[in-house]
Amino acid sequence: MKYSANSLSRAGWISALAAAALLLAACGKSEKSTPATPAKPRVALVMKSLANEFFGTMADGAKAHHAKNAATYDLVVNGIKNETDLGEQVSLVEQMIAMRVNAIVIAPADSKALVPVLKRAMAAGIAVVNIDNRLDAAALKDAGLTVPFVGPDNRVGAAAVGRVLAARLAKGDPVAIIEGIPTADNGRQRRMGFEDAIKEAGLNLVAVQSGQWEMERANTVAGAMLNAHPNLKAIFCGNDNMALGAVAAIKANGRDGKVLVAGFDNIKAIKPLLASGAVVATADQHADQLAVFGIEAALEILKTKKTADRATPVDVVRK
Repeated sequence: MKYSANSLSRAGWISALAAAALLLAACGKSEKSTPATPAKPRVALVMKSLANEFFGTMADGAKAHHAKNAATYDLVVNGIKNETDLGEQVSLVEQMIAMRVNAIVIAPADSKALVPVLKRAMAAGIAVVNIDNRLDAAALKDAGLTVPFVGPDNRVGAAAVGRVLAARLAKGDPVAIIEGIPTADNGRQRRMGFEDAIKEAGLNLVAVQSGQWEMERANTVAGAMLNAHPNLKAIFCGNDNMALGAVAAIKANGRDGKVLVAGFDNIKAIKPLLASGAVVATADQHADQLAVFGIEAALEILKTKKTADRATPVDVVRK
């Protein structure tokens, strides 16, 4: 049989193409037979004001937990400058959505304002865990969301602290409350806890004002309270930052030892005042572990797809 040059050329090309096809098929089969290594979940911790020692301690606790579990998950830690920077916190959540993190553990600066952006996060497939300040139940219901809360019972904790202070006073004594941000659930719960203790002891609540969780603001508020109520016997403060501001105002007013103070959070800066008696009591909600509890809950959700609230400890601390 005779072959032309053209027929040999065509035969060569066909053989070459067939060989290439077999090689590609083999490569494709090899790639499919090797499972891809699953990526570690990335968890974002979004806190409130990093100027508040409580949240600095929270961040340190989260970082220490991650250092021990770096093979299990990746961690992104961030927070806002001031307690009232709601827009900045919303922006942080939006950045986490853009980064495609797997879970967000958030201490919301406001119980309602953060719900819409968290809805967008959950719509993007991101698991959300609420810590520290509980999101508003009605706002969550309106948004059709179920978000687990991991944190302490702020009302019970504040009431326990309030009872320690109330025991140092006489029935009918005038007292005041400097509360946190009124739209924050933990601020409301702590105020109500103090009110519970005040009512039980038969004290006279003469003033309630917001210190916005901040020392300087609370200092101004406490100064005004002292001027308006010369016989004021005690100030119940929604956090230790505000208690520091109240103590400074009392000292500036020349009433050291005559006006008692209670706080909440048990930050390091409050310990000398507990020792001296300038602050009667505070509550320890274990800032170094609170974010860790939230991170562990988020990892469990990613693993099991099951959500549940979790109560965390809060303890009274006194001299």
